[in-house]
Amino acid sequence: MAEEGFEVPSPHEKLIEHQAVHDSLAQRVALVTAILATIGAILSYQSGANQNQAMFLKNESIRKQAQASDQWAFYQASSIKQHIAEDMAGIASNDAQRAALLARAKHEASKKSDIKQAAERLQRDSEKFNERSERVLRPHERMALGMTLIQIAVALASITVLTRRTWLFWGSMLSALLGVAVAASGLL
Repeated sequence: MAEEGFEVPSPHEKLIEHQAVHDSLAQRVALVTAILATIGAILSYQSGANQNQAMFLKNESIRKQAQASDQWAFYQASSIKQHIAEDMAGIASNDAQRAALLARAKHEASKKSDIKQAAERLQRDSEKFNERSERVLRPHERMALGMTLIQIAVALASITVLTRRTWLFWGSMLSALLGVAVAASGLL
């Protein structure tokens, strides 16, 4: 009788084939995890740099606002001095005192204009620093969300190796793609 050509694999052959499939999965997961860790490190660095830059700009905004507040206080003080000098000139007993007090009032009035301009300039500078801070911080939020999704992807990949469930690996890849997309949208 002629042989039909059927091959019946031995249990040993089945085990070797099974290990090769699972080792391939472990290798893919390890490679993907290494890539994700690299992407995560880059995102983490960039996100931290953005956050630091935003904090610096916010501090500059606060500093300029404090300087503007000081200038407004000087403006008010100069205004009070001007009004006191004008009121005193109105009740002065002689012309020399009246002239000196009116000169003092005029001097304070001229100082007020310069002080007001300085205060307004400092307030504009403060607003510019604040706007720049917010602009720099916007990508940080997207990158942080992207980094979270990449960390979820790494966790799912680790569980894939332990459970040998390939659907978890595809879930990991989906999470990683979403994370990269969200982080990239923050850069645009």
